[in-house]
Order: sequence, then structure tokens, then C-alpha cells
Amino acid sequence: MSTGRPGGAGGSILMVVPTYNEASNLAWIVGRLRAAEPEVDVLVVDDDSPDGTGRLADELAADDPAVQVLHRSRKEGLGAAYLAGFRVALEAGYDVVGEMDADGSHQPEQLHLLLDRLAEADLVIGSRWVPGGSVVNWPRFRRLLSRGGNLYVRMLLGIPVRDATAGFRVFRRSALESIDLDSVESAGYVFQTDLALRVVRAGLRVAEVPIEFVERERGDSKMTPQVAAESLRRITRWGVSERAHRLVARWGRR
Repeated sequence: MSTGRPGGAGGSILMVVPTYNEASNLAWIVGRLRAAEPEVDVLVVDDDSPDGTGRLADELAADDPAVQVLHRSRKEGLGAAYLAGFRVALEAGYDVVGEMDADGSHQPEQLHLLLDRLAEADLVIGSRWVPGGSVVNWPRFRRLLSRGGNLYVRMLLGIPVRDATAGFRVFRRSALESIDLDSVESAGYVFQTDLALRVVRAGLRVAEVPIEFVERERGDSKMTPQVAAESLRRITRWGVSERAHRLVARWGRR
């Protein structure tokens, strides 16, 4: 276990990188991460990729003691992969646990921006939609979809996070221990919104830093219209349930 880095994120740090069919990207992104932040460890969580990603991850781990691999028996969704990685990190005693994609959309060279803000937060999100944030190689409709989806999340759930769907983030260990990971049932991309919501409701501090998000150049995106629709349905259920509870509580005080 590495001993961490100077700045806001004291102690040991582990970045969890979930993979499914990322053989063309994995060595490239792990190499960039290790070069950018040599004191940060890496955990690749592979969901039995048929393209050999898991084997490549084992080769990286054999050559670098700071790289670990968690093999899962089947593809169960992004959230399930992250939860498995978080449990490994907490059991190993890491002080800071982070998330990033394996496809290069999250630039390891910007990780220091997130880690430095942990001096004043429990969760730091690399945000596309705060001033200074940006996206590269996205068509206009996808920008509008992401901005609109995040506005919907803020309005419906009442959380002050401008990019609640973002997947480039770092948590203090104490934050993950405070939000009851065992009760998280979100398996897909809505997992990101779920955890942001839980951190806010726990009264913890959330900070957002601007990043440049770069659309993948190799491999296929895992985001589909079906995945987006399921995320929207789940967020709507959470919002309706929250508003119903508030209404009941208000009438109960009368």
C-alpha cells in the first residue's frame, strides 16, 4: 500500500477502475495514472471481460505492486463493480478511495485537483458543469442531455451538486463508512447519483472541481438509451418518494 501524497488527501489512496472489454485502453490509462500520481494505488475491477482485459490487468499487477486486480464472475453493472472495489479498499485500510473510468474520459493528470480539495470536503467530484469544466468531442444533443439530466436531479432531489452523474470522484474513507454501502442497490450508472445523494443527506461536505472530460477514442461506450432511461426512472422514484415523505411530515405537524 502506498503511503499517500502531500496536499489535501493525506494517507493512503486507492483509485478503483472498473473494466469490461477495455483491453485497448487499460495499459494506457493505468500507465498515465501511475505516472501522474506515483503515490496512488490502483485497483482494476474486471467483470469477466471476454476480450482479455482481466488477463492484461493481471500482467500489469505482476509488473507493478501498486496495481491490484479484482476479478468478478460476471457483468453486474458499474455500481456493483464500484461497491466491490470500495469494500476491498476499506478492508485494506485505505484513507481515500476514488473512482475513474478506464477509457480515458477522466484524465489522470487532473486527479491532483480532486485530491487537493479533500482538505475541505468528504467527497470531491470532477465536474463537467461547473465554471471552468468542459467536455471534448460531444455532440450538442449529448451536452444538453447531460446538463438537463443534472438539472433534473438538482430540482427533484434538492441536492446542490451540478454534476451528480459524474464518475471522476474521490471519497474520504469516513464518508464511505457513513453512508451504509451495504444498503446501496443501484447497479448501473445511477449509482453515481445515489452516492452523491447519500453523502449530502448524511450532512457531509461535497466539493466540485472543474475538469475537462474527453469522450473515449477507442472501444464502445457502455452508456445506452436504455441505461439512461433506467437512471431517469429510478431518480424520479427517489424524488417522488422524498416529496411524499415531506408532505406526510408536514401534515403530521399540523
